[in-house]
Parts: sequence; structure tokens; C-alpha cells
Amino acid sequence: MTRRRWLLGLAALVAVVLVAAGAVVTTRLVSRPSPGPVAGPATPSPSTAAPTTPAPVTSSPTPPPGADLKGPLNLLLVGVDTRVSVPGWEPHADAVLVLHVPAGLGRAYLFSLPRDLVVDIPAYPKAGYPGGRTKLTHAMSYGSRVPGDKAHPSTAQGYELLRTTVSRYTGLRIDAGAVLTFFGFDRLVDALGGVDLYVDQRVASIHRRPDGQYRQHTGSGYVGPQMVYEKGTRHLNGWQARDYARQRYIAGGDYARQRHQQQLIRALALKILSQGIARDPDRVEQVVRTLGKTMVYVGGGRRLIDFAYALGGLPAEKFVLVGLPGDGVGSGSSYRGEQLRPVGRQFFAALRGGDADAFLAAHPALRVKN
Repeated sequence: MTRRRWLLGLAALVAVVLVAAGAVVTTRLVSRPSPGPVAGPATPSPSTAAPTTPAPVTSSPTPPPGADLKGPLNLLLVGVDTRVSVPGWEPHADAVLVLHVPAGLGRAYLFSLPRDLVVDIPAYPKAGYPGGRTKLTHAMSYGSRVPGDKAHPSTAQGYELLRTTVSRYTGLRIDAGAVLTFFGFDRLVDALGGVDLYVDQRVASIHRRPDGQYRQHTGSGYVGPQMVYEKGTRHLNGWQARDYARQRYIAGGDYARQRHQQQLIRALALKILSQGIARDPDRVEQVVRTLGKTMVYVGGGRRLIDFAYALGGLPAEKFVLVGLPGDGVGSGSSYRGEQLRPVGRQFFAALRGGDADAFLAAHPALRVKN
């Protein structure tokens, strides 16, 4: 029973972590200690989580991994625009998602922050960054700079600065997370036999042709036949799922892309859980082997197995997708970035106070349809 629950938890956590932003081979990000008190400790503190019950001094079985994780937990999932073929290319946070799991670990809320969200990025001496007010995506690139070595930016440093920035903006402590690039997702989805997803609007791909090949890029843009995802329930293979979730030059822009990414996360999680992978050791090993070469997570001292087991009782249907509305900001015709509407900041307060369900009941438009 213990092994089954751990495997189920691993499958659920993998579904959440790996699909974020439609990107999936993780960068070589080394697990590091928390960047400071703003982001918070790696494990829940007494003020934000139920106290740990001391183990009785008996001959009872060893507690399972992560047994002391009672919540709340916050996972930061980052999709990175990394062009590994370009020397010195700084990673940009192409998508930023937060998974909030309240105390009790019986429910989860997934929301996105716009990549162009205008925020205060704190000073980061390690990268020589003095701090400033700019787009959230730049926290990753500014933090990744290694003084004296422009050819080898550090994604680990970029994650640290982005983590602190997100924590300060939302008021949520970040417990763990992952940074993901655009390679490898195809293999995972294909290993699961594809994913069933409701396409909620017609989406024409900028990047791919109907046969899956990349469209030709000229000086004025992409040319040639386009892959088109028509509205309705679709069965997508690996490259199609990743391609669909990447598109933002569509009706609704980046906010629509955020919605599609969240829907894809839930669809893949449901696929993993509904297949009963935990009851099929061969399939579990297949998925684990696929992930073993591609996933490195950031746990601040906590093992992946701890979070996997802790989330083992969280079924896919308990993932609540939340869309936070925003508006462009700037002066005249000059676009500066995005800002969330007041209801978004109020939602963060509801998460911190444990009142998310009541808040969403009062603001049903924030719920994203699955």
C-alpha cells in the first residue's frame, strides 16, 4: 500500500512539474538552499503549517517519506526560453506557474503569472544585478549572469532571483520547484500514448507544419503550411501537445496561452492517474526512466520523494485551475508590460489566509474550465 501511494504521488507530481509551460527537459539546475528569508525555508514553518507530531518511541514502522509535510505547500514551475545553440544566451522565464496546496493536501490551485508582469526585482549581488522594476521574465535572465563569464549563464542563479521575486510579489513561501526547457516533453507524452485535451478555440501554430516539421523562418517571420488545432476534444501526441501550449499569438494572447498550459497540466495528470500506472510496475519504470534523464527539481533540501508521497492523495480532479486577469500598462503607445487586476492580488491574500474556496465562489470567473 505504501509503495502504491508513493508511485501514485510521484506520477501526480511529475504530471504537474513536467508539463508546466509546455516545456519539458529540465536544465541542469542544482538543488540549492533557500535564497533567503523572503522565499522562506524549504519545509513549512510552525506559522504556516500544522506542527509535526513526534514519532512514538515504539517498534512501529518507519514513517513514510514526507510524512511531516502537512501543507500549505507552494511549488514554482518555470518554463524557460533557452537557446542552447546560441553562446551566452541568457535564459528567460517564458512561463511562470505556481501550484498552491493548502493545509491537509486535499486540494490544489494552479495559477500563472504573466511573463511580462511588471514587478520589483530585488538586488542580486551574486549576478551583479542592482535591482529594479521591470518584467518578471527578466528576473531569470538578470539573475543568471555570471560576472566575468558571459558565455556560461547560470540557470540556477536565475531561478533563485525569480523565486525570490515571485515570493515577494505573491506573499507566498516557495517550497520547491523546477526549471524546464523546450526539449523532451514529446517523449513523455508519447510514452503515455498521447493526451486527450479539449481545445477551447481554434489555434494556428506559428512554429509547426501539419507534418510536425518546423516552419521555415525568414527575416520577416515564419512561412509555409501551418498546423491547426480545431476547437473540440482532441487526442494530441507529444509534439502537438507542446506546440499547442506554446502559442500566444491567438485570441486572448498570453492569457489564453496560460489557460491552455494549465489545461494541459491537468489533462496529463488525469491521464497518468486514470491509467493506473501505479498498478503496472513496467509502466512506472518506463515513466521513471524517461524522467530520470530529463528532470532535476529544486527542493531546498527536500527530496522529490518527500513531495511525491505528500501529494499522493491528491487526485487530478482536485486540481483547480485559476486564471488571473490583467491589463497592459505603459505610457501612450509605449507598452511597458502587464499588471494584474486588483482581484488577482486579493486572490493571493485568500491563498495566504486559507480562504481560496470561498474567494473563488465569490469570483467564479477566475476558475478556468478544464
